[in-house]
Amino acid sequence: MVVVVKFGGSSMANAGQFEKVKKIVNANEDRKIVVVSAAGKRNSEDTKLTDLLFLLHAHLKYQVSYSNVMNMIENRFFDIKKELNLKFDLEGELNDLKSKLNKNTNQDFLVSRGEYITAKLMSEYLGYTFVDAKDLIFFNYDGSFNFAKIKEATKEAYQKYGKIIVPGFYGSLPDGNIKLLSRGGSDITGSLLAAAVDAAKYENWTDVSGVLMADPRIVKNPKGINQITYSELRELSYMGASVLHQETVFPVQQANIPINILNTNKADDPGTIIMENCTDKTQIITGIAGKKDFTSFTIHRDHISDQVGIVRDALDVFAKYNISIEHVPTGIDNFSVVVATADVEKCMYDLIHDLNERIKGSTVEIDDGIALIAVVGRNMASKPGISGQIFGVLGENGINIKMIAQGARELTIIVGVLNSDFEKTINTIYNHFVK
Repeated sequence: MVVVVKFGGSSMANAGQFEKVKKIVNANEDRKIVVVSAAGKRNSEDTKLTDLLFLLHAHLKYQVSYSNVMNMIENRFFDIKKELNLKFDLEGELNDLKSKLNKNTNQDFLVSRGEYITAKLMSEYLGYTFVDAKDLIFFNYDGSFNFAKIKEATKEAYQKYGKIIVPGFYGSLPDGNIKLLSRGGSDITGSLLAAAVDAAKYENWTDVSGVLMADPRIVKNPKGINQITYSELRELSYMGASVLHQETVFPVQQANIPINILNTNKADDPGTIIMENCTDKTQIITGIAGKKDFTSFTIHRDHISDQVGIVRDALDVFAKYNISIEHVPTGIDNFSVVVATADVEKCMYDLIHDLNERIKGSTVEIDDGIALIAVVGRNMASKPGISGQIFGVLGENGINIKMIAQGARELTIIVGVLNSDFEKTINTIYNHFVK
């Protein structure tokens, strides 16, 4: 049995964190594939290695002195090596990197060295074989993954070495050049490798004990989620919950591999299990998440619901400006198109003009400053009146609902309120259903 484990930047921040990681890995013989991020912040005033490497690239590009930034990067690595008494030729590795630094240095290559060197250090400390991510994670030129090639290479490396450590966050293009994943992409690295070897479980170790039911910056001490489905996690991630990179679930979901979100600093906490089907029925709702700053375009015309293709015509206008649609609530004589405000700020008047031209005889009403809040829960479908309860409790607390949307699966209820009511709405819903 194989368990793939990924440790985030906070888990790799210093020698003390390295020691915690080693203890966790050694506690389960099945943890045979380890993925690591670059060393993260040691404290709130610190800077992530990845951010320092992006800064270094900016200095190189604009030909600004970079010695101070380089010294900070070197010191982070040397501190870990010294405290753990490692023999890895760090000086040689860094001298080789410095010899390649110039204004034309490839950004993806340079930034990837954070994960690369961190993994080299952890490789010696754990006694696992280092395998470069560029030899396992393969991109096509269009940015998609070549999963067949990933699977073949990962199985070969695992069968050859038995226990391997892989840097996260990057892979290689067909021409061999390094390509970064998006920020937080080490989660995806672990997910791809877990799917490639058909792992029994994918453990994602971070600095929180699983997924919380709400943002702790908004709700005081929210409960943790014991079990959550892949679909629920996708809904919460899309609406702002940020424990996992939202693209992480696809490779493991397709292979039906459970993900366990765990806390490196509290290794005994059970964390959150993410899987296709969950048995936990203890909570009506699984979680609440949301985002501010949306704009609603409401198109009015008498008997608009009788006109074939009207909604399509409106959506074509938004597509012309490459604007993603969030929701399309409909009525008898009107329908609304809800989009992120940032996406339409520069083309607002052109959009209104085109909508009026495309849908003759209509009027367009703009309503901005809207926040969207998702109430997510697989157990809501079996409990009548959940939407009514949300309406009721928000009304009792003086919160005006601008819109509400619910899919046929009854997995998510979306509520639109004023930006100014965002935090109050989340707390009100949480207190009603959870407390």
